Amino acid sequence: MIRFEKVTKRYQDGTTAIKSINLEIREGEFFVIIGPSGCGKTTLLKMMNRLIELTDGTIFVFNKKIRDYNIHELRWNMGYVLQQIALFPHMSIEENIAIVPELKKWNNEKIRQRTDELLEMVGLPPEKYRGRKPKELSGGEQQRVGVIRALASDPGIVLMDEPFSALDPISREKLQDDILELQRKIHKTIVFVTHDMQEAIKLGDRICIMKGGEIVQVGTPKELIESPVNEFVREFVGMQSVRGKENIRLENIIDQLMTSQSPSSPSVTIPASSSLREALILLTEHEQLLVEKEGQIIGSITRQTALQFMADGLQERGDGNG
Repeated sequence: MIRFEKVTKRYQDGTTAIKSINLEIREGEFFVIIGPSGCGKTTLLKMMNRLIELTDGTIFVFNKKIRDYNIHELRWNMGYVLQQIALFPHMSIEENIAIVPELKKWNNEKIRQRTDELLEMVGLPPEKYRGRKPKELSGGEQQRVGVIRALASDPGIVLMDEPFSALDPISREKLQDDILELQRKIHKTIVFVTHDMQEAIKLGDRICIMKGGEIVQVGTPKELIESPVNEFVREFVGMQSVRGKENIRLENIIDQLMTSQSPSSPSVTIPASSSLREALILLTEHEQLLVEKEGQIIGSITRQTALQFMADGLQERGDGNG
């Protein structure tokens, strides 16, 4: 889908922002790039749609070199969501969403259908929001529009540069949940830059940790948690944080939550992509949950195993501070 081969970005002042990176992002995955400030994560993202030109090496998209694309064609197939929402204030929500479809010469009926479909997807009733101006929306609502505007022309790839970092914690968590739910429906290739490890663990199918313009480790949340390649990754993942554990998807920790107890009846099922926090909420009402992935039950958890997992996190934090 997206492939970096020995890609370097060097600026005229001699600064090397990206150092001979090799990386492959798979079709349909939610791929998160994270690292400390100045590590090169945003530069890496912006090279994908040529907002920043690479110095050496090659980037392929759909097995074609990005320099061989017409730049408009390349960007039309990559939705782009920024931290600064950047909706046009003088245009209605519908007009904001329609920008790229209009450039692609979609007819008005198709644009209206697509706008309504996307607004419905993120819980903004079209009849209520279609004609509003951005200033009439909350920050969270504006960012929802920013996300669906990037999806309007049905691009194969969506690039997201710290899109939720300016929001308050409640709005941010709601949008994280929304984007996960949206991804379950649309199965896009999403490349998401963040500085928040808890967000990365919650959202990412795989996470790329960067430092000093280089990739330190790429892996699933489970792989980074259980098998960090060095002390930097171990500390950056920060499993001493109990709240971080709450955001981990069940599929990444199911082995540690499994119970030998026979399923209770009637059985309550929860998707494997749900967070531990969501499971804990359900477990306030049910003694046991069956964890389902792609129509198959992959395990079961109880209130006791979930609380024990959280308690182990507290013990780790205490040991780490000792």
